[in-house]
Formats: sequence, C-alpha cells, structure tokens
Amino acid sequence: MSSGADPATEAFVAHRNLLFTVAYEMLGSAADAEDVLQETWMRWAGVDLGVVQDPRAYLVKITTRQALMRLRALGRRKESYVGPWLPEPLLTAPDVAEDVELADSVSMAMLLVLETLTPTERAVFVLREVFDVGYDEIADAVGKSAAAVRQIAHRARSHVAARRPRGDASPAEIRGALEAFRRAVETGDLQGLLDILAPDVVVLSDGGGVKQALLRPVRGAERVVRVFATGLKRFGAAMSLEPAQVNGGPAMLIRLDGELDGVLAVRVEHGLVTGLYYVRNPEKLSRVTSETTIHL
Repeated sequence: MSSGADPATEAFVAHRNLLFTVAYEMLGSAADAEDVLQETWMRWAGVDLGVVQDPRAYLVKITTRQALMRLRALGRRKESYVGPWLPEPLLTAPDVAEDVELADSVSMAMLLVLETLTPTERAVFVLREVFDVGYDEIADAVGKSAAAVRQIAHRARSHVAARRPRGDASPAEIRGALEAFRRAVETGDLQGLLDILAPDVVVLSDGGGVKQALLRPVRGAERVVRVFATGLKRFGAAMSLEPAQVNGGPAMLIRLDGELDGVLAVRVEHGLVTGLYYVRNPEKLSRVTSETTIHL
C-alpha cells in the first residue's frame, strides 16, 4: 500500500487477512467470507475515523455482524443443499501447520464441530477462544450483554470440548501416515490401506449435487476400505494423489486423468488416519490452486 493511501484503506488492508480468517471460521466458506469482507469495507468506508479508538476491534465488530447475518442465511441454504456439506478447503502455507492453535481452529474437523453450534454460539466461540477478543467487545459485536456472552462462551466451549478430536500426531507421524495412505491407494493395496486406518475412521464427501458423493458418513476401517475399493475399481488407473497442505493440515489433491477431481483432507491421530473429508463440489475448489493467507 502506497504512503498516499487514505487511513481507512490502510487500516482495512492491514487487518484484511485477520478479518478474512474471522469470517471464514464463522462461515466455513471462503466465497462467503470474501462477500463479508466486501460488506465490511463498504461500512468501514463510511465510518468517521475520528471516533474510532481501535480500528482492529471496530473492523472485527463489523465483520462479525456481517458474518452473523450471512451465517443465519447460510443455515437456510444448507437445509436445501444436495448431500452432505463440508467446509470449503483452503490451500495454506506450511507455516500455518506450525501454528498449532491456528491450524486446529481452521481444520476440517474443527469447522465441522463449529457447524453444530448456533450462529451466536459460533461467533462467540470463534472470537473468544480463537482470537481472544474481550467479552465486552464480543457483546458489542453480537448484540448481547457481557454476562450473556460469558454464558454463551461457557456453553459453546463445553459443546466443542465434547466433540473435538483429541488425539495428537507429530509431524513425522503425519508424514508417515500420509505416505502410507498414498502408497496404498495408488497401488491398490487394500490391506496396506486397512493397516493405516484407525478402527473408527470416518469418511465424508461433498459433491454438492454436481458430482457423486456419499449420502452419509461411512464409519469403520473395513467399510471405508470397501468405499475405496469401489473407487479404485472404477478410477484406479486414472487416479493420482498429490500431497498438499489444506486448512493447516495434511491433504491430497486427487486428479483423474490429470484434472483436479477433489480435495481429500486427512486427519491423523497417533499415527493412524482417523478422518477423511473429500470435497468434490467444483464450486468449492477455487481456493486450492494458490495459497490463502490466514492468521490470528
């Protein structure tokens, strides 16, 4: 940004990546997060900066309010969504994975847990637990009293704690599991695939009604292997897997005859694959060709 830029533009650009991350964590959609940022900018451009003490806090408040409105509208849209819904995957830089807190907050598994919260609970949880925003500021953003926000935060925290994945994996375990998984799929080694899957592994897929996807989650290693066996029988020779970093975690870009078919986010715990999230909906694949900058 040039030194000749006006203060409103400079402040917005300085905090843009943060605002995008707030909106994305609330919405699970990069496209909707970008729309929220556009709406945030339009409102911010009309603000009298002379009365703004903390531009960052003010911008987060505007973004939160716009994201909340969109989140409520999204809830209605998801009711008519064809098949299971998964968050829109983001290709992220390697340093995101090194920031454990940030990587956990944007992981596919966490975003799916956040989907089970009400819009207000989600906003409060994201602002408090992820971005460490004060209760008074959150209250101003969501239109509640500080006391009510504390209660909502406690309820949301307990809800998330009961559902979030608990297992850890070292970078070496993740690399090892990912390579074993890739090798098993590419060679059609079903026993090797079974060996790297946790007994309670779950696979979910999202085709958005445009591409074929599982109608409901498939749980259990043997059932998941059968799903892959069917896919390999149909596409095996044409399929290739490319390791990638998506939402701060391990993933595979899956290509058929060289064309991107989807993104498979992989959750690894204690050296075994415990979650597979396959996004095939073409409308959700625009953010995996170049890295998206996110930060707390």
